[in-house]
Amino acid sequence: MLANQPLADRMRPTTLDDFLGQEQLVGEDAILRKTIESGKIPSFILWGPPGVGKTTLARIIANVQNRPFYQLSAVHSGVKDVRETIEKAKKQQFFDRPNPVLFIDEIHRFNKSQQDSLLGAVEQGVLTLIGATTENPSFEVIPPLLSRCQVYVLKPLEKKDLEKLIKKAISTDIYLKEFDIKVKENEAMLRYSGGDARKLYNIIELVVSAELGIDDHPAKAKSKKKQKIVFNNEKVLKRVQEKMALYDKSGEQHYDIISAFIKSIRGSDPNAAVYWLARMVEGGEDLKFIARRMVILAAEDIGLANPNALLLAQSCFEAVNVIGWPESRIILSEAVIYLASSPKSNSAYMAINSAQEEVKKSGDLPVPLNIRNAPTKLMKELDYGKGYKYAHSYEGNFVKEKFLPDELGDKKLYEPQKNTREEEIRKHLKKLWEDKYGY
Repeated sequence: MLANQPLADRMRPTTLDDFLGQEQLVGEDAILRKTIESGKIPSFILWGPPGVGKTTLARIIANVQNRPFYQLSAVHSGVKDVRETIEKAKKQQFFDRPNPVLFIDEIHRFNKSQQDSLLGAVEQGVLTLIGATTENPSFEVIPPLLSRCQVYVLKPLEKKDLEKLIKKAISTDIYLKEFDIKVKENEAMLRYSGGDARKLYNIIELVVSAELGIDDHPAKAKSKKKQKIVFNNEKVLKRVQEKMALYDKSGEQHYDIISAFIKSIRGSDPNAAVYWLARMVEGGEDLKFIARRMVILAAEDIGLANPNALLLAQSCFEAVNVIGWPESRIILSEAVIYLASSPKSNSAYMAINSAQEEVKKSGDLPVPLNIRNAPTKLMKELDYGKGYKYAHSYEGNFVKEKFLPDELGDKKLYEPQKNTREEEIRKHLKKLWEDKYGY
């Protein structure tokens, strides 16, 4: 064991039984556990926030199945590295031996040509690909590769899991167990870890090292035998705030700052919104990630109060892809200020939520006969489409017709909110439908 090996590495589990969290995937009778224990695993992608066990799980799978294990980081590797690894895998192919595992961390950072270089080897079974990503693979992984992979979603670790990790670290770690460590309070540790085991371990090492009066690693303490160390919230807050980086795009404050950014726009504060934008830009955040979140926000939080917001956000996303750094920061700034300054409405978001809840509750209600499709003679004989009134044949391009299933009556799912644009929509709908939907 290396003297400078981080606690997170020292505590990395090597079996599924030691793996904490992700019960939905690796708990008893869970889908991924069954697949692993069967000895046959498909290529798959692990999608989840940092520090929840993606790399560890990949290593455990290779270990359990006695497969050669290769690891590449998309940040530092290119097509050449991928091809060299594939060649090594080919040389290890034997009739009675399972194919190697190639683990690619941050696979979303691979460009199209890099991802293309994996296709043949994955399809031919030369290797089993396990990719790890913190970003939605639907956006970041090319369709041909995504179609050849299962996607498993990992969640932030829960409080009970983090508490187990703390207890295990201070009682079993080769260095920490030599101290008399007491955890008087753990709220600050849990809060700053944010469900990330790596952050939790870093906090523990940070506080222990500070208490020992050394720079970084407990192994450097000269006299540590049963020295008493007490963890409390005040001590953790002090040490963490002293060492906290401005912004770490790999995950340290990634989720906190994007949350502050979104909430500032939603809260109509362009000054705060552009500040958090600058924090991300200066930290090297992926500009497409920022732009994509603004497209979502434009629909969810501004919506029909200003429909142009979605058009501008989409234009911003496309422009960022074309222009690149550093000019893209200006485009992002313009879009952020526009979105933050726009009137807000989440009525479209609430409407689809209400509609989905109704579908789950009501089930597959039949489509009214008058608005069914009738492409064949038999369907017409069964009255499909009978009595349908074509709106454009009537004055004002509107005629009262029944479109919801009979069982739902006049149920209202869309509720216009109180802003200039939607007040106009409300008046228009009331004029058309009178009191039918209560507009």
